[in-house]
Amino acid sequence: MLKEIKKSLNNILNLPRGAKKFFSIALDFASCVVSIWASYYLRLGELVYLSEKGFESLFVSLAISFTIFYFFGIYKAIFRHSGFDALLKVFRAIFLYSIFYLTFISFIGIRGTPRTIGFIQPLIYLFLMCSWRIILRFLLRLILNNKFKQKNVSRALVYGCGQSGRQLVRAMEDNSEIIIKGFLDDDKDKHGFFIHGKQIYSPEKLQKIIKKKQINLILLALPSIDRKDRNKIIRELSKYKIAIRSIPGIADLAKGKSYTDLVDLDIDELLGRLQVEPFQELIKKNIEKKIILVTGAGGSIGSELCRQIIKSKPKKLLLLEISEFALYSIHSEIEELKSVNIEVIPLLGSVQDVKRMDEILSIWQPATIYHTAAYKHVPIVEYNLIEGLKNNVFGTFELANLALSKKVSNFVFVSTDKAVRPTNIMGATKRLAELCLQAFNNKIIQEDNNKFNTKFSIVRFGNVLESSGSVIPKFREQIRKGGPLTLTHKGITRYFMSITEAAQLVIQAGALAEGGDVFLLDMGDPIRIYDLALKMIELSGLTLKNNSNPEGNIEIVITGLRPGEKLYEELLLSENPINTKHSKIFRSKEPFIQFDELNEEINLLRILIQKNDFENIRAKLKKIIIDYSPSSGIIDHTFINK
Repeated sequence: MLKEIKKSLNNILNLPRGAKKFFSIALDFASCVVSIWASYYLRLGELVYLSEKGFESLFVSLAISFTIFYFFGIYKAIFRHSGFDALLKVFRAIFLYSIFYLTFISFIGIRGTPRTIGFIQPLIYLFLMCSWRIILRFLLRLILNNKFKQKNVSRALVYGCGQSGRQLVRAMEDNSEIIIKGFLDDDKDKHGFFIHGKQIYSPEKLQKIIKKKQINLILLALPSIDRKDRNKIIRELSKYKIAIRSIPGIADLAKGKSYTDLVDLDIDELLGRLQVEPFQELIKKNIEKKIILVTGAGGSIGSELCRQIIKSKPKKLLLLEISEFALYSIHSEIEELKSVNIEVIPLLGSVQDVKRMDEILSIWQPATIYHTAAYKHVPIVEYNLIEGLKNNVFGTFELANLALSKKVSNFVFVSTDKAVRPTNIMGATKRLAELCLQAFNNKIIQEDNNKFNTKFSIVRFGNVLESSGSVIPKFREQIRKGGPLTLTHKGITRYFMSITEAAQLVIQAGALAEGGDVFLLDMGDPIRIYDLALKMIELSGLTLKNNSNPEGNIEIVITGLRPGEKLYEELLLSENPINTKHSKIFRSKEPFIQFDELNEEINLLRILIQKNDFENIRAKLKKIIIDYSPSSGIIDHTFINK
């Protein structure tokens, strides 16, 4: 029987929209006929044939009711969409209908029709119209969406019963995968009340509600709440090891996203980090009304720098990128973001191409360069040693030399925590690039401060969340696929920072530069990646699968450390960093090499690279970078396959 009902309902739903409207009108027509017949029976106490009695009443009823229904838009919401608001619209329409119908029956009159019919019939009519809508909606939600069994369906509570929460519930009425079971709200005055048929509960009773209603999902409807308060709520909710998702923020809603476009928690929310608002005077100092060059503009850091820079209204923004697709993507995005007439210039090229870089700096004469172009993935650079050196070291050296000769005011280099006591080629190349910039600054001091006016600065920070190759998007994708989550070592730790915060701090650090500065960004406490994996599993509403819980959902597999990978990272070579005017930015005094000495070593490296002399290249790096301690032998693919 159930299968037949389901089949019939499926057939109705598959009808064209016009046919479904006709079906709805037909049911209301039948309701009208039955209500007229029933009202005569209740009034006269006997069954009557409408062809003999009541035909005129029926005709009048149909004419008045369907005219009113048309203007009320009754048939714009049918079947699945016939929620509380639709029923309220029906009630209002019938109320207006009853006034007209009663007036007609009472004052004009119909032969053989008792005046009391004008009172009785609208009540029955209302009852029947509401009844079939409620029943049909109930059947659709319970049968077609398989909610008798409640399998593969999320039972959710909405946190926040404000306008956003109410709109979310209304928007989710037709969702076949999520059932809204109620609201959570901190306002004690609202507890126990109902909105759209859903009760409002206290968050303090969440444990009982989860158990009673089998809740497995919390939907945050708090788009405008303060980040600190939002993080506090998430920390409290995370105790229950339940999936948490959120409606889009205000900015995304303004751009046209729907309340039902649910999103995962931000990484900062996962980690419980609070971002410090940037100092606008520092953000604008080296950017506003100036020509800015960003190298590696299509990369993770480079692209976010471009997004932040365009907000400060530079005179021109030069986007340098070696990848055509990456350049096209960031150029298109920035063109849409800019609110004023700012010239955004996409430039294909490599920092290794000295002639091209000379051309760019000569033509556009940028005041500030943010140098982010680099090969950054540790294993990839380990497998391609020489290319890593060419790009990360020589590209930086030559660009810095050009910046000095073209009188660029500010040169900001984006470095990494892997440059501190490096164990891999990527970290070693970044540290050598740092030494190059420190040497150029020393050259300025020794030769003539008045001749050169370029301020070189280095900004060193840890892992950027959501950047290419970041563990976070990798874990999310693995969770979506059902696991396992792959982790190189259970004890591995990393510093983390959001990409937006990193870009803002890079800009602010550059504005604080005095020349030769090494800036460190406050990354907070290091995070154990294994703990992060566990938290992401729990906040997805899943459980860890291991020996003690073989019935769990997601397994974590330890794959072993990759070539050059460290268990932990550092930010400091020297101790006691110096405070700056920004609470998240510190200045470090780092050892450096005199320009002439370093220049000689760089030239020797060039010769070794031309010869593909991998062993002596490795030896030379160890000589220049005294803290460089390779974690493995040379594994460059060219070297091992010679």
